[in-house]
Amino acid sequence: MTRLSLRERVAAGRQTAKVRSFTIPVAIIGVLALTAPLRAAEQPLLRVGFLLAIAGGLELLHAVRVPEASAMRRAITSGSLTVLMALVVINAPFLVGTAIVLFLAGSFAIDGVRHAGAAWREAGRSRTMDALAALGNIGASALLLATHRVSETWLVSIGAALRAFGIAWTIATAPAYTADDAGRTVLDDLGIADHPAVTALYAEIAAEEHTRTSSDRGWIGAFIVTLFAIHIARMQADGSLLGLLAPAIAVTGDMLLAILVALIIIVPVVISVRSSTRWLERRAWQWYLSADGSGHGWRRLTVAGWLRYRLRVGMRLREARFSTMAAIRRSLATGLPIAAIIAATVPVWGMSWFFDTENWASGIWNSWAESRTDEWRKAMADAVIARAGAGPSTFLVSPPGTASDFSFIVIGDTGEGDASQHSLRDQLLAVAERPDVRFVVISSDVIYPNGAMIDYEAKFWLPFKGVKKPVYAIPGNHDWYDGLDAFLATFLDADSARVAMRARAESELRLTSTTESRIDALIGQAERLRGEYEVPTGYQRGPFFEVQTDRFALVAIDTGIVKQIDSTQWSWLEGALGRASGKFTMAVIGHPFYAGGFDATAGAEPFARLKRLLVDHGVALMMAGDTHDLEYYVEPATESGPARHYVVNGGGGAYMSFGTALAWPATPPTAAWAFYPDRAAVVEKIEARSPAWKRPAWWWTHRVGAWPFSAEWMSAAFDYNVAPFFQSFIEVRVEPSSHRIRMLPYGVHGQLRWRDLAHSAGLAPVTTAADDLVEWIVPMS
Repeated sequence: MTRLSLRERVAAGRQTAKVRSFTIPVAIIGVLALTAPLRAAEQPLLRVGFLLAIAGGLELLHAVRVPEASAMRRAITSGSLTVLMALVVINAPFLVGTAIVLFLAGSFAIDGVRHAGAAWREAGRSRTMDALAALGNIGASALLLATHRVSETWLVSIGAALRAFGIAWTIATAPAYTADDAGRTVLDDLGIADHPAVTALYAEIAAEEHTRTSSDRGWIGAFIVTLFAIHIARMQADGSLLGLLAPAIAVTGDMLLAILVALIIIVPVVISVRSSTRWLERRAWQWYLSADGSGHGWRRLTVAGWLRYRLRVGMRLREARFSTMAAIRRSLATGLPIAAIIAATVPVWGMSWFFDTENWASGIWNSWAESRTDEWRKAMADAVIARAGAGPSTFLVSPPGTASDFSFIVIGDTGEGDASQHSLRDQLLAVAERPDVRFVVISSDVIYPNGAMIDYEAKFWLPFKGVKKPVYAIPGNHDWYDGLDAFLATFLDADSARVAMRARAESELRLTSTTESRIDALIGQAERLRGEYEVPTGYQRGPFFEVQTDRFALVAIDTGIVKQIDSTQWSWLEGALGRASGKFTMAVIGHPFYAGGFDATAGAEPFARLKRLLVDHGVALMMAGDTHDLEYYVEPATESGPARHYVVNGGGGAYMSFGTALAWPATPPTAAWAFYPDRAAVVEKIEARSPAWKRPAWWWTHRVGAWPFSAEWMSAAFDYNVAPFFQSFIEVRVEPSSHRIRMLPYGVHGQLRWRDLAHSAGLAPVTTAADDLVEWIVPMS
């Protein structure tokens, strides 16, 4: 049968559906990117960036199948540019919004110019396609520039959607090789496709590879089952939806990691070696197929074996290049052993948040919970109010001993359960034992990674054993990943917890693992552990609460995952602030208004609205967790109100957010500021602990800020759970007798000293020495 060329097959309408089907997922990506701002998310542009990265990957996958060399180069360049766009968008929270828009507009313009140049050189249908692509890209660039004053989130989402739609158009219209072309193109490249001996050898190898496919699938399946069993054992699946799906997500992460290792590391190395020795292969084939290569001597057998191996590898690479399923199968066969080694050894690398696929499940739960948190919380609060009867005391807690001067502890982001949390335990217990300390507040993320009850004993009850004062808490984003069930069972009274969990389950139409028997089991488990460890909890009626004394009020606000609150909590907060009128009011919030030297309310209107509410009601002290360090900001007094103090208090046990120290901005949002740990201490620890193979990553982070990512994002690569530790918490002393609030920050060696902090000039009193203890004072005006 006559073998048609690619162009002839395309002209005859025989381009396969598999190639054209790439159009559909890329078009769907465009729609998802366009609608990203409509869905609740803490960082919607992070979603857009990952969607754009997937589109770029599919564009590159299509590019390597394009038959013409010049068209392939253009397609690969375009795909690489798309991936670069994605990296910038993923890093959007750490970049100026206008710069992102300009970068995207410039990228479209560059692509437009490239297509215009191609249209000038080409003829016929190719010229028309390139001309249309040029007009589309230049039009998208002009649109972004013309509307740059619109919300950056919307502009970036629109730009990403336009890019995805353009990729979908290119894939749908450009010719490409299919799996049927894979084997023969290897022989075509060598110029030996028509030689009978080569044709016979090719047929033999093709038959062997076909037979081997089933065995490859078998051992890949066995590897996956083994990894699944390992993850179930390590993650201690508890029978809940979270417990059952988390190991499956971890295995999926292992598979993705295997594919990435194969495609990004192993395959490029193999291709590089093959390309550099291609000349030798051609000469060997010439010798082997000539009369000089006749006979059965050792030289011929050696050369024949090497050529056979080269042909087999070439066919595998080409099949993977032209067939997505073959690429996945080959990548898993190559990369799964390496992924298994990574899964076994990653805890000692200090890179757990990057390569530990068991933690990747947290990202899935984040996406699942962030759009539902407000709905869940509102259902819970409404149910508790209906049971308790609407009244101002529904979410009031009343710790004893607060009639006069008293103290309490605020500690955030505690629940890592490893050395970083335990390094602070002796200081927490020492301060909590003082008679004037009346209670403890956890300001965010009680339990990592997924807030599950199975982790509470090791990560809450045991580290807090010895705390005899009431412990209250507001949840962080990780606590919401299991629907807040374990948090409710631990910190709410039994009746309120039961009502709240039922309400959340009903809001999900009972399509949840939170059944009546599970609710009873969770509440019973919390009660048992409370008795075993004697840590006083169970005094709240919701994930938010208030404390009201004669001259001091504390409002603790749950901002969920996306930094906003529902209408029921808003009504409660307005009422609580009204009840605090005339008192000094402090707020503990799940997310900080300032963090890492930036204004966290920028581009987040619901969060900015919450801040305005607190400021308008005269709240002078706002403290939050979520960011894992200690930061302090002061806004000066104005005619409309007193000075306002903002504290990031998230260093209570989780890995440290070194991005603040490594990338503190030249112009922070307030003139008066401080943060701990300082840059010198962070650099000294990383320099001392980083092995040689991590030095390039450290240089990239230290010298160029990890661009196009951020120093904060890369800091997880240097998360060493060894001394020195920089965890911290704050003791808040309420002293009406002296008309002041005093904040005393503690580290692992006791109260911090001014030499431990980086701070602005003039923040410390004039007479302060470097060895003096840090004390921040807020007047109770």
